[in-house]
Amino acid sequence: MLHFIDVILPIPLQKAFTYHITEAESKFLAPGMRVAVPFGKSKVYTALVYSIHKNPPTAYEAKTIHQILDDTPVITPNQLKHWDWIATYYMCSLGEVMRAAMPNAFLLESETIISRNEKNTIETSELKDEEYLIYEALQHQSSLKINDVVSILDKKRVLPIINGLVKKGVLNLQEELYEKYTPKLVRYVKLHHNHKSQEKLQALLKELSRAPKQREVVLTLFTMEASLKQPIKVSDLAERSGASTSIIKTLIDKAILEEYHIQVDRVQFDGEGDADAKHLSDAQQEAYQQIEAVFKDKSVALLHGVTSSGKTEIYVQLIQNQLNTGKQVLYLLPEIALTTQLVNRLQDYFGDKVAVFHSRYSGNERVEVWQNMLLNTEKAQVIIGARSSLLLPFKNLGLIIVDEEHESSYKQFDPAPRYHARDAAIVLAHMFQAKTLLGSATPSLESYFNASQGKYGLVELNTRYNNVLMPDIELVDLADKYKRKRMKGHFSDRLIEEMTETLEEGFQIILFQNRRGFSPIIECTTCGTSPQCPNCDVSLTYHQYRDQLRCHYCGYNSAMQKSCQACGNATLDTKGFGTEQIEEEVKVLFPEKKVARMDLDTTRGKYGFDKIINSFEQREIDILVGTQMLTKGLDFRFVKLVGIMNADNLLNFPDFRAHERSYQLMAQVSGRAGRTDLRGKVLIQTYNPHHNILQQVSTNSYKEMYAEQMNERYNYKYPPIYRLIKITFKHKDYNRVNLAADWYAKSLRQLFKTNVLGPEFPPVSRIRNLYHKNVLVKIPQKQSLVKTKEAIQKIDNSFNAIKDFRPVRVVINVDNY
Repeated sequence: MLHFIDVILPIPLQKAFTYHITEAESKFLAPGMRVAVPFGKSKVYTALVYSIHKNPPTAYEAKTIHQILDDTPVITPNQLKHWDWIATYYMCSLGEVMRAAMPNAFLLESETIISRNEKNTIETSELKDEEYLIYEALQHQSSLKINDVVSILDKKRVLPIINGLVKKGVLNLQEELYEKYTPKLVRYVKLHHNHKSQEKLQALLKELSRAPKQREVVLTLFTMEASLKQPIKVSDLAERSGASTSIIKTLIDKAILEEYHIQVDRVQFDGEGDADAKHLSDAQQEAYQQIEAVFKDKSVALLHGVTSSGKTEIYVQLIQNQLNTGKQVLYLLPEIALTTQLVNRLQDYFGDKVAVFHSRYSGNERVEVWQNMLLNTEKAQVIIGARSSLLLPFKNLGLIIVDEEHESSYKQFDPAPRYHARDAAIVLAHMFQAKTLLGSATPSLESYFNASQGKYGLVELNTRYNNVLMPDIELVDLADKYKRKRMKGHFSDRLIEEMTETLEEGFQIILFQNRRGFSPIIECTTCGTSPQCPNCDVSLTYHQYRDQLRCHYCGYNSAMQKSCQACGNATLDTKGFGTEQIEEEVKVLFPEKKVARMDLDTTRGKYGFDKIINSFEQREIDILVGTQMLTKGLDFRFVKLVGIMNADNLLNFPDFRAHERSYQLMAQVSGRAGRTDLRGKVLIQTYNPHHNILQQVSTNSYKEMYAEQMNERYNYKYPPIYRLIKITFKHKDYNRVNLAADWYAKSLRQLFKTNVLGPEFPPVSRIRNLYHKNVLVKIPQKQSLVKTKEAIQKIDNSFNAIKDFRPVRVVINVDNY
């Protein structure tokens, strides 16, 4: 009887692939184990066992697997079920979900190894120069990788040369799999077992009397072992005894000391873990009880609490309840920047039960979190992470908290799977019969709509912690200030006045400008030309600290031009402003104060966020300038003033969510002000102070904003009333994109009539030399989502069958907002 397995490969294939296995293997294997399989001509991939059966594939001959990589499954059944849901709902392949979910170190891939063919004798005179270089290199070492050959020959295209040598019988090629995860080992020492008895010890110390430094190390080891009662690290012994590691190495070589290694986790915990949860205020206590009541008959609750109302303390109580019943908790955050502050707070409560998982962690650190979760250890009871932590192997999940649930960062845009973490979290919780709590000061319209329809429970928290007043928000009319010449650079006299007063009182300031760089446009005042990116349809942004022009879409950069490329005049001027320019101006206005900037350029490293946030908390920085990273639930005690430099570039954005997003951003950034006893102040600079959204922000009227925006969504058929699927076409040939998009849209229109918008070019229509064109499909509430997707999938299959359209890349994005 033949046995087969279906496997998921980490590549975008629509179907699972079938491989042949032996009977013994079929008894040993289980879904969720990893196997190495051959795919294509000579590639070897790590694949996941999806199912085991006895049905041979009909379209192709099943190959056999190379090797089994695990003793037990590394993926849980619930995880596979959740991945399946993501792949189906967001219209992508299971392989893409697997690639996104699993740490890189788990996905071994083959690297081609080149070795010398020992059987043949080679006439070196017949080899060409480049071939001889490879042959000679193999005389000195047994094998080479492709990358080594690239560096030896100093050229990229080396495969033709290698293939030539294989044909001549000079080389052998083999694909080898590499295990990418390496455990972290720490070196420990103890006295060698030969010297354990009293007499041998006396003899040893006598012998070492001629080497005082070595004797000192041995004596220090004794005192440490007696006092610490735990294994002694080599590094600690060297530090305590004042000896160099070479002396310790000598003792090990002489077999006086014995070294051994212990495997440890890379991410270590350093909090007390026994802080009592803070006493909840009356308002918090009431909200907490309401949440508990909602969870009795609904599985999702929305906590709408104003900024600084103490939502985190309520979360802590709920987490504690789950831990008491032995359940795991997932705490989702929109930004890596937030994890730093929150991890410290939660570790004070829950000690080393807290694990962190996000993209700034190295592959090895992620594998450790994954393994702790598979074993359901003490270290993996509270998981804090950005959206990818949703795909981890939970064992008994009890609660998912989605903090700042309105954030757009919860949506993955590229590459696939293009999932929304908030929605996927609700599905995951449902699989475990767990509860989901969405928390936000400015909930997304979808969540608030669901709550008002009775689908979710709604809990409101309308007062700030300790009854601190909401900040006083003032709108500054820029048109009027420019007219009266009351501006210094981009600062109005009102803003400078408030800043001066705040700094004199010893408080801190946050300035918000949602553009990084120095200035988004450089323009020649003589001929009006501005430098453009050669790969994208956007102007280059000037970054002053590197004196270069950069494209924020593809990363292209060039040195700042001294004169106009078109007319040759040195009349280049900057238009608009970004965080760098604000930082420069603040330094001129307040030269004796410490200014820092927080944007993508200053937080690239693993600890980039931590450094800035910590020095701001320690009050080493007086004024912090930043982009929307600043708006995300950060808690700074001494910020009294928040300045929004220009509210208009948020409002005038070509997107149906622009007004909702602007309200959320401004309300969130305002919420950073006055979080202790003093009332904070917020100044919003704008050319349009009578705009409805700005008026609603200044009076903190979320419900009015909700009612007005929902009215527009009803009228123009946008979410949450209608669902959206956005289909994007990409290709470097302008005409081909046009033809492909028109064909696709026409096919969609035959089915969905007027609910198809486009095809249209987006505001930036060319990125990385590819033209983009979008089609939008609107799905009314009564229309079946599943059937709609099936119809789109059929059109997509027909589209790919047309030879001319095959090179056009089609990206289907479900719920693209």
